[in-house]
Amino acid sequence: MVAEIILLVLEIIGTIAFAISGAHVAIKAKLDVFGVVFIGCITAVGGGMTRDILIGHTPPQIFSNLYVLLVAAVSSLIVFVLAYVYRNRFVGLSQRVEQVVNVFDAIGLGAFSVIGTEIAFVHGVADNAFLAIMLGMLTGVGGGVYRDILTDTTPYIFKKHVYALASIVGAGVYYVIRLFVSSILIPSLVGMALVIIIRILATHYRWSLPKAQIDLDYKPIHFFHNKKD
Repeated sequence: MVAEIILLVLEIIGTIAFAISGAHVAIKAKLDVFGVVFIGCITAVGGGMTRDILIGHTPPQIFSNLYVLLVAAVSSLIVFVLAYVYRNRFVGLSQRVEQVVNVFDAIGLGAFSVIGTEIAFVHGVADNAFLAIMLGMLTGVGGGVYRDILTDTTPYIFKKHVYALASIVGAGVYYVIRLFVSSILIPSLVGMALVIIIRILATHYRWSLPKAQIDLDYKPIHFFHNKKD
C-alpha cells in the first residue's frame, strides 16, 4: 500500500513537471492552445507509453489511468493561460521562465526515471539490470523526445546537458539500492535527488558530452590538380 502511494505521488509530480516543460516548449514554438495542451500531454505520458509497449503491457497504463492525462492537460492549460494573459511579461522574463522550467524538467526526469525502473520490479524482470535501467531511462526521456520531434527540433537528449546520462545514473542507483531494500521510499528519494542534482548542475555549469564539431563548410586546399592535356 505504501509503495503504491509513493508511486502515485511520483507519477503526479512527474506528470505535472513534464506537462509544464512540454507546454513551455510548445508556446515557444508558437502553437495554438490545442497544440500546447497536446504537446504538454505527450511530454508527460510519452515515455510511459513507450515503456509499456516495450514490456508488452498493452494497452499502455495511460488508457486505464485517465487521471494522469487529466492532470497533464490541466497543467498544460494553466501554463498556456498564464502565458496568454501575461504574454508581455512572459517575453521579458523569458530567461527566468526558462530557469524555472528547467527545474520542473529535472524533477520530472527524476520522478519518471525512478518509476520506470520500479516497473521492472513490478513486472518481474528486475533480474535483467540492463532492461530495468533502460526502462527507467525511456520513461524519463521518451516524452521529451516526442515533444522535440513534434515541435521540429533536434531531441534535447542528443545535444545538451547530459540529459539522458543523468536519467541512466539515477535509474542505475535506484536499481542497485532497490535490490537490497524492500521499501521503495529510500531508493526513490536517492535516485530522484541524484537526477535532479546532476541536471541542475549540468544546466548551471553548461556541462555537455563531447561533440565532433566538424565544419561541413570547410573546403580543403589542393596544391596539386590533375590537368587535362
